[in-house]
Amino acid sequence: MTSAIPRQNHQPEGRGKRPPETRRQVIVRRTITAVIIVLLIGIPAGYLLISAEQSRDSGRNKEREASAAGLTVGWPSQVQRRIYQLPIPLMAQNLAYYETNNWKTSRMHVRFATTPADLDTFLKEIGTSTAALKDGDITIREHDRQTIGWVFTSHRKWSGLTFEQKKPLPTLDITVDRSVPERPWVYAVSTASP
Repeated sequence: MTSAIPRQNHQPEGRGKRPPETRRQVIVRRTITAVIIVLLIGIPAGYLLISAEQSRDSGRNKEREASAAGLTVGWPSQVQRRIYQLPIPLMAQNLAYYETNNWKTSRMHVRFATTPADLDTFLKEIGTSTAALKDGDITIREHDRQTIGWVFTSHRKWSGLTFEQKKPLPTLDITVDRSVPERPWVYAVSTASP
């Protein structure tokens, strides 16, 4: 018995067989492939870079807008007063505050007018006293003054103190204008670092 070998159909010449690519076709194909790869990687990467820069600028703009707005007239929330350890007297007048936060530190700037007795109570509740105030001492740093726009002129009667506490408790920089003895003005900056 003879085994039969299946017959294979041969396609006629020129059908189904591609001619070899020319050098020009190879260059065009590779160029198109490279452009597609660059677009698939470059567009998302470019979008991420632009988005990150816009986000960064947005944060800077918001900070500038907030500092331009300055102090907020009124009382800080109880939570803010507790966090920054600012026991503002109940009878304080012309009270205003401003809070700044970033990943390193948080600050609460407070300004109010009070009486000598309430000033004494305020300082005692913090953990210090009026005796700790040093005449002629302006303890609020230049950076904090510029943030709020506070100007401490030399013709006023200033006294101040810095009350440092063990971390994570805030550090309090307090400057008092005693130009009118029966109505001292308190300027305080509480700085908390996590």
